Amino acid sequence: MSKAPALILLLAGTALLAACGPKPASDQAATPTEPASAPAIATPEQAKALVATLPAPFNTGDPEAGKGKFTPCAACHTLTPGGPNMTGPNLYGLFGRKTASLASFDYSDALKAAGGSWDAARIDTWISGPQAMVPGTRMSFPGLKDAKDRQDVIAYLKVATSPVP
Repeated sequence: MSKAPALILLLAGTALLAACGPKPASDQAATPTEPASAPAIATPEQAKALVATLPAPFNTGDPEAGKGKFTPCAACHTLTPGGPNMTGPNLYGLFGRKTASLASFDYSDALKAAGGSWDAARIDTWISGPQAMVPGTRMSFPGLKDAKDRQDVIAYLKVATSPVP
């Protein structure tokens, strides 16, 4: 049996996969990576002011440290105004938003029934263990067990999901 058909399929598959790869650097420079409505980035002073609005102990969180701790969350959540929902909802404007109220996202019945609004204390409970807070939620995140890690993430979320003052 000839190996030519298998070789042709292999080369064709390789060519298709190569077309899906990153663009050459010359093409990337011409393509904007930020949406036109990208939010202004808070200066360090503005970030500090936003974090100061959180109640204790969350006002001691470090948003820069929280950004790193949020990295796994970014697989499921976006933070920009008008950003897409992914596996989880877009989190821009999270503070003060009613639980399960983003019309463009299909929340679990359990979270819809939970009620309430998102504030620092509620977010703290949620990210310590979503399933413990709302049994039946679809969020499979196991939770952040360290209180300081949660404070840092909450500080980061406050800065990243709020309009710049």
